Amino acid sequence: MFDIKVERLVKKPIEEVFAALADHGNYAKFPGVDESELITQGEHEANGKGALRRIKIKPFTLYERIVAFERPNRLQYQIEQSSPITFEHEIGEVRLTEAEEGTRVVWISRGHLKVPILGSLILDPMTQKQGAAGFASILKAIERQ
Repeated sequence: MFDIKVERLVKKPIEEVFAALADHGNYAKFPGVDESELITQGEHEANGKGALRRIKIKPFTLYERIVAFERPNRLQYQIEQSSPITFEHEIGEVRLTEAEEGTRVVWISRGHLKVPILGSLILDPMTQKQGAAGFASILKAIERQ
């Protein structure tokens, strides 16, 4: 099982940080993300609840559904499909709160890769390490913009 939790203070206003994280079609501007696309628009706004995004982070392609969207404080997603390895995803959530110097962000993702033996011994720990580094990199990029 991988259990990723990244906490960071981003020295930007909460609305700006949320807007960058919710801009599903433009994740390719972040380091480590090769492609991103908004496949299906959300119920009340394009990137909102119900939206389906495709994100390619070599070697993975992930299809993530937005299951909660509370501007500007919470974004929750669920990996519905992945290749070349299947993820069993419990939760992906980004919580934002205003802080004196900007925005406090807590980003979590929990699940496991469905590969017998190799998944739990090798791939889940590797996913946890690379996922945490990737989330931190995205938040750093938002701060630099």
